[in-house]
Amino acid sequence: MKRLAFIITLLIVSSCAKDKSNFTLKGTIKDLKKGTVYLQKIEDSTLVSIDSLNIIGESPFELRTYLDAPEVLFLKLDKNGEDSGIIPFFAAEGITEINTTLKNFFMDAKIKGSVQQEKLEEYKLMMDKFKDKNLDLIKNNLEARRSQDSLQIDSSLKEYNNLIVRKYLYTINFAINNKESEIAPYLAVSEIPDANLKYLDTINKALPPAIKDSKYGKELQDLIDERRKE
Repeated sequence: MKRLAFIITLLIVSSCAKDKSNFTLKGTIKDLKKGTVYLQKIEDSTLVSIDSLNIIGESPFELRTYLDAPEVLFLKLDKNGEDSGIIPFFAAEGITEINTTLKNFFMDAKIKGSVQQEKLEEYKLMMDKFKDKNLDLIKNNLEARRSQDSLQIDSSLKEYNNLIVRKYLYTINFAINNKESEIAPYLAVSEIPDANLKYLDTINKALPPAIKDSKYGKELQDLIDERRKE
């Protein structure tokens, strides 16, 4: 009887926690027969699950949590005891919808939700172009090394270094141009934490008080403080 009462108490606590949620993740996974989806967040540099659901068939799923402020969360799929992929997304109070497939869980993900997510996708589109250019440079460098073309090797190396600089400058400008959004400090701490301190400080000084006080605004300030100690 004591064990039964304990289990009932846990269920009641869990139900209350979901009732107090202010964020819902809805979605579907095409061709999934059976699996478990997890809603996760990063705590102390570790991914932890904050909600989960067992799925049978292609039925829609719903996961919930409470957000103090917008932040990047993760949708993870576990199929037959094996990790089948993870999808990061920028969550904010309200509803986010993710529809994807079992075959290409990450690549096929269509995300509809927060304005922060829209900005993140805009940023990623440009980053994809940088990645494509980087692959071209790697290919050119390999061909130059095979033919022992020292001029082409030097040229591809210079282009690569210029590409890195352009990527950093684009990220800095994107953050400053979107200083009213949590995306600004998030990109600073996740994409360019090793950038010149003056650039990180420029982003930080451009943030309005509300963004400075957000999760990633505080992380950016902590990063700058740590870098100054070095």
